[in-house]
This record gives sequence, C-alpha cells and structure tokens, in this order.
Amino acid sequence: MTTPETARREGAAALRTVRNQWGELLLAVETPPAEPWPPRQLAHLLRPAAGDEPLVERAPLVLREHPAPANLDALDAGLAAEQQLFDLADTLAAAVQRAPLGDPRRWTFRSPTAPGSRAHGLHWAAVWVEGRLLDEDTGPEQQLDGTLTSAPFLPLPEHLLHEAHRVARAVEGRLLRALGLDARTLPVPERACPWCAGELLLHTHPEQPPVVTCSTGPSCTAPVPYDGHGRRAWEWHALPALVVALDATEQQAEHSRAA
Repeated sequence: MTTPETARREGAAALRTVRNQWGELLLAVETPPAEPWPPRQLAHLLRPAAGDEPLVERAPLVLREHPAPANLDALDAGLAAEQQLFDLADTLAAAVQRAPLGDPRRWTFRSPTAPGSRAHGLHWAAVWVEGRLLDEDTGPEQQLDGTLTSAPFLPLPEHLLHEAHRVARAVEGRLLRALGLDARTLPVPERACPWCAGELLLHTHPEQPPVVTCSTGPSCTAPVPYDGHGRRAWEWHALPALVVALDATEQQAEHSRAA
C-alpha cells in the first residue's frame, strides 16, 4: 500500500501537472485532435497566438456552453477532471474545513442558486486540494491583537489522504492521455529520417520534452548526438530543425513525382 508520505508527494505532483497542462487542454477542446507529429509541445510553439484572454482564467468548463467543440475527447477529459476535483474538494472540506465564512482559503459549497468555489475553476480546486494533501494551515493562527484562533483546517485523515491521491493520479492520467503527453513511444507517421531513411520514433513523457530517435543506429549521419542506445536523437532544442528537414524532404519528393 502507498505510504502517507508517498501519497502526499505523488498526489501533489499530479495536481501540479494538471494545473500546468490545463490551459493546453482548454485549447485542445477548441482545436481538432492533434496528430502524433509534430509533438503537441512543439505544435504549441508553432501555432498562431490565441486571443488575449488567458486560457486558465476562462469560465470553468462545467459553467460554459460548448455548441461545437472540435475535440470531444479533450472536452470529456476536461469535464471529468473538473467534476472529480470539485467533488473531491467537497468531500475534503466537509471533513476538515474549519475556516470561518469570509476566509479566502475556505472552500464554498455550491447551492441550488450559486456554484460556490466551483466558479473559480479547476485551477483553484487543484490548488485547494493540494493544500489539504500537504496539511497546510492546520495550526493555530495568531491574530494582529496577539490572540490565537483555531486552525482553518484539520489534518487530513489517512483514508481521505489516499482518496485524494487516487483521484489526483486518475485525473492526471486521463488529462495526459487526452493530450497525447503520457509516456509512450510511437513511429513518426509517414516520415523517414532525411539522412538515412530509417524509421523515426517519437518518445513522449509527461515530465520531459519529447525526443525523436532514428532506428538505424550509429551509421545514420544525422547531425545530432547519440542517445544511450546508440541512436541519433533529436532533443527538444533540435526538433525544430528536424521539422524543417522533414518538410524539405517531403517537398523534394513531391517535386520528383510531379516531374
């Protein structure tokens, strides 16, 4: 069984990943599903700039209408993520929240007429749940007049700690899968190495930039270093040059066919 220390660490890390990728998921809802190539991180750098409104500050998905989402998988993942984290925050607040009304740290339950803290969106919910995972604000607090008041929150019971860990990891996994950022290795579709015609493999990981390797091995003459397996490897900084080389190779092939 996962220890409490591991549950805190992994749960907090999962929530940070969700927050960091949330804007990307909101953008994915409004754009067609991405192809495996180029990698989503690189496509983000190449796409035209969106409007001035920060994505993470838009209204929560559950409070917005979506007349024609371009990516249903991303929308479903976003709705599920919000619902799971909102419900988890409700559960934790009911068990450990002691903050008085008006305290900005307080999680406000929804009512038949108001969404409560859900109106602030997933980003705030993830921050709030992480605070409970890490037992923040669980000690008496000294006021300006020197008096002590009770802690805004109680320490999280172990069974709720493990439940928060489970939900956070589940939300992280689904979000990364929806964005194609989970750990995987797959061939670069319809593309061969411009230097040796070997198979190109795209390696993605949620905590690392994508890497492309050539399966030919040391005999490949591509102008990039080898990885630990003796393959030519395009690290993050070299990927734009690979995109340019692949596009040039494709254009040359089209000209040859047209000739």
